[in-house]
Amino acid sequence: MAEEFRILSLDGGGAKGFYTLGVLREVEAMLGGAPLCESFDLIYGTSTGSIIAALLALGQSVTDVVRLYDKHVVNVVGRFRPASKSAALTELAREVFEDQRFDAFKTEIGIVATRWMEERPMIFKTSMGQAHGSKASFVPGFGCTIGEAVQASCSAYPFFKKKTVTTSKGERVQLIDGGFCANNPALYAIADATNALGKPLEQLRVLSVGVGECPPIRKVWNPLWWYGKMPPIPLIQKTLEINTQSMEQLRSILFRGVRTVRISDPFTEPEMATDLFECDKEKLNRLMQRGTQSFAKYEADLATLLT
Repeated sequence: MAEEFRILSLDGGGAKGFYTLGVLREVEAMLGGAPLCESFDLIYGTSTGSIIAALLALGQSVTDVVRLYDKHVVNVVGRFRPASKSAALTELAREVFEDQRFDAFKTEIGIVATRWMEERPMIFKTSMGQAHGSKASFVPGFGCTIGEAVQASCSAYPFFKKKTVTTSKGERVQLIDGGFCANNPALYAIADATNALGKPLEQLRVLSVGVGECPPIRKVWNPLWWYGKMPPIPLIQKTLEINTQSMEQLRSILFRGVRTVRISDPFTEPEMATDLFECDKEKLNRLMQRGTQSFAKYEADLATLLT
């Protein structure tokens, strides 16, 4: 039997990443408690998923990531102005990732961001094997630090400032949140595995984890929206959710033969209403519990896929 190639794909969704962590904590336990970087050959992440992906690929446990989210997420998303949000995200990236670069990762990774000027994806990758072209000039992570890549992937403009990085070629690139091109990055991950790394479709095993589908929040009036300085949060939320569902539909059509488990359950209860800037820790804890419950729903499928 051919050796399996396991992919873990993590959606964007800001504070709703607590749902993702609820799922992953149970997955890690099911696989024996070892760091998930030992169980997956390729980990892809967008926005909040990029933070989780990077930490897991560095060898951290899901429990460690949960502690970090519980300590820092509200401090970042709860800031009012874009400059304050971006400053808090920069400080968090500096504290968590320091100056580590892509050679520190223990498994292959893809971190999705969006080029602002060119209106196309920019995916930070670990190895030349993942390159779809220009292999001779490939540099892991375009020469950027892990922290820079993660900040770019999480910069949900205009609620965060654009992130400018300088690549190993000396190019200055303005980047925004990866969710604008692939909030669900599973399709990109499969393309890496097949077209770049040359893995046969029948060899792939994909676990794609979202942030749950929650009812929208009725936001109070905000003067920045009224004067046209910033779009309403529900509009950005809807844009990202449409992108997520579109990417999932494409994956299911183009790669229907690839064994995949997708976990991102819908919720209709009013108490589950939330968005990517949720600051209520009780609600975020509830969302993580829903992630745990979703795992239980798919546990038999996951056992077949991964064990």
